[in-house]
Amino acid sequence: MQDMPSPTIVGLGEAVFDIFNDRSVLGGAPLNMAVCAHQLLAPLDGAGVVASRAGADDLGRQLYRSLKERRMNTDFVQLDPDRPTGRVLVTITEDEPSYDICSPAAWDALQFDRRFVTLANNCSAVCFGSLAQRSVMTREAVERFLRNATQAFKLFDVNLRQDYFSAMTITQSLHLADALKLNEHELVQISQLLEMPDGRIEDSSWCDGQCYALGETYNLDYVALTRGARGTVLYSGNARHEMERVSYPQHPEADSVGAGDAASAGLLVGHVLGWPTHRTLALANHLGAFLASVPGATPVLCAETLEMTSP
Repeated sequence: MQDMPSPTIVGLGEAVFDIFNDRSVLGGAPLNMAVCAHQLLAPLDGAGVVASRAGADDLGRQLYRSLKERRMNTDFVQLDPDRPTGRVLVTITEDEPSYDICSPAAWDALQFDRRFVTLANNCSAVCFGSLAQRSVMTREAVERFLRNATQAFKLFDVNLRQDYFSAMTITQSLHLADALKLNEHELVQISQLLEMPDGRIEDSSWCDGQCYALGETYNLDYVALTRGARGTVLYSGNARHEMERVSYPQHPEADSVGAGDAASAGLLVGHVLGWPTHRTLALANHLGAFLASVPGATPVLCAETLEMTSP
């Protein structure tokens, strides 16, 4: 097993291929985040690491090959001899993606093995979500990883998909997390699940109040609310942080898949590098905007975004 460079940001959970009509693209929210973070940290002797599980099939081999081509560590992608590599059928309607997540998948059988113990004990930050916790086995592995990652900053990216979440999973994850990231629609869903006061997504003051309440109730360092083209708002204590909107030239086949995961990478990279809030939030906004301007969730980042982490 290779030595882990520092700082190290872990994407913990599902690794999949997003299946479009005309192509298959490496994906999964934790993997997307890790690929993005790795591009930003590698020049600084850091790394993004995928902690997941793949099948012993063609897609699994393609996953390993793709990570190695990106010079990423594959030691923490477990091999499942029985279950297939995860697949997600993606449909784009009016620039918004919808997902049909296939089951079963190798990442449903994630195990907290000795390699995960080493990774948990040594990583700087970890991003995890609710989707990977749809199975009891993986939910237990995620919880054990987080409880062993005593030195790491833990970002809960809720990533609500289909019906693969519950109030119990959300509540437990919030108690394990240091920070929360979610979008406006997920904020409404979580507010309903946790029986918070009713409100409307169009009411910005309601969104502010819910985010402040989540941060206070679960003792979070911050709550990050992503709002598509309007960028991310960060709620920390009693403070609300917002940067100017960012946009990039649109590729003809652009989609928004992975934009939120890129924002998560920006938030975590800024944290592990010790940046002030405004610089961290600017990076998150740039990464989200760039991902929304190109096809796929794991593209090569443009020079403008890569230069933002230069000393």
